[in-house]
Amino acid sequence: MKSSRFAALLIGCAFGSALPSLALAHGASRLKLIKSVEINAPAAKVWKIVGNFDNMDWVPTVAKTAGTGGDNPDNAKRVLTLKNGGKINESLYKYDPDSMSYSYYMDHVDLKILPVTNYSATLVVIPEGSKSKVEWRGAFFRGDPNFDPPPALNDDAATKAVTKLYVSGLTSLKQKIEAGEAIN
Repeated sequence: MKSSRFAALLIGCAFGSALPSLALAHGASRLKLIKSVEINAPAAKVWKIVGNFDNMDWVPTVAKTAGTGGDNPDNAKRVLTLKNGGKINESLYKYDPDSMSYSYYMDHVDLKILPVTNYSATLVVIPEGSKSKVEWRGAFFRGDPNFDPPPALNDDAATKAVTKLYVSGLTSLKQKIEAGEAIN
């Protein structure tokens, strides 16, 4: 009886000492980010712009958007051509005009443009009386999923790049809507 307890204790200790190394062995973790902005305009007006999957021209780094499939999650795709010449291919997978939200994922992006993989995001417009709040929620992995990524493809680089995209996009959206600028 004592020997079986001793054996169980040894197995428990061996397994317990292996746990820290197992925790380090899982690789990259999914990163999540939420940024929002309050806009002094009714939600319906904001949704008319944000809800157009074929148009991301309100994001400062985007030179033009070419979309196909409209707002149909079964076949809607868009190509964002950036001002630096880069391109990002995206697909819509959920569109809900009643809750003023849509979700999409990146099919392809050059890691030099945005150092992320398996990126998906949701844009939602939330009514707040005569104002509205726009939330941009993203989930992604860093550009290099290996254990020791180069600095340009690590968690910090991915988070900084997506944060910069969201903050600049939401700030520009707010400014353009509140100034009454036309957004194609």
